[in-house]
Amino acid sequence: MPRPAPKAPVRPPCQLSLFPETAALVRVDPAANCWRFYHLSLQPDLFGGTALVRQWGRIGTPGRQVCELHHDAGQALDALARQLRAKRRRGYRDRPAG
Repeated sequence: MPRPAPKAPVRPPCQLSLFPETAALVRVDPAANCWRFYHLSLQPDLFGGTALVRQWGRIGTPGRQVCELHHDAGQALDALARQLRAKRRRGYRDRPAG
């Protein structure tokens, strides 16, 4: 008598984020010798708020980092969206995957 096929493990549903919590941008212009990166991420802080961590610099270097504290995740998401708009206006594009 054949055995029944084993059941696949049940995985809890995965909630997709409507708003991105991280962003990686690059600006490459060889004619101007411009090879820059910009990385944004949201992280919880120890006091119940949310921190927007910004890291930027020349590609291949550790760059600089600033941490902006916000009272809640909504304010931090708004700040992240403002930074993304500003950087895209200045010529930064999403970093290609890979």
